[in-house]
Amino acid sequence: MPRALIANCSVAVAGSRMSKRTYLDSGVLLAACVRKDEIGRRALEILDDPSRSFVLSDAVRLEILPKAVFEKRQDEVEFYAAIFSQSEGLNWSIDTLHRAFDVAQKYGIATIDAIHVATALDARVDEMVTAEKPTKPMFRVRELLIRSIREAQGA
Repeated sequence: MPRALIANCSVAVAGSRMSKRTYLDSGVLLAACVRKDEIGRRALEILDDPSRSFVLSDAVRLEILPKAVFEKRQDEVEFYAAIFSQSEGLNWSIDTLHRAFDVAQKYGIATIDAIHVATALDARVDEMVTAEKPTKPMFRVRELLIRSIREAQGA
């Protein structure tokens, strides 16, 4: 990925501080960094949206950063680091993991998706943006506005 895109992403995230708090799952960051298709473009639009401030969890960090570091994909590591440095970070919480267990049982959600949903709920974000298809069980959750970059949407 070109360094200009990393710099542009960092500037866009830094400028988005006075707005709706948006929890991003790892798929959005991955799509923004590596995909060159419509999904990647939508992910970049989310990151460039000045009406949002971003909330990211340790779960997101664990999903995307170690493999990029291990495989020495430095541009990707720098891209993620720029986004994390300009976002509100959420640390692991045993209470959130308990909530994730409850959410997974209630809605039939996969483990990592339940962790993301529970983290977003506990952080009281305005919305969660994901790269998951809107047919996934996580979209059954009624307590949280969940949007997918796989569908054209109005903010």
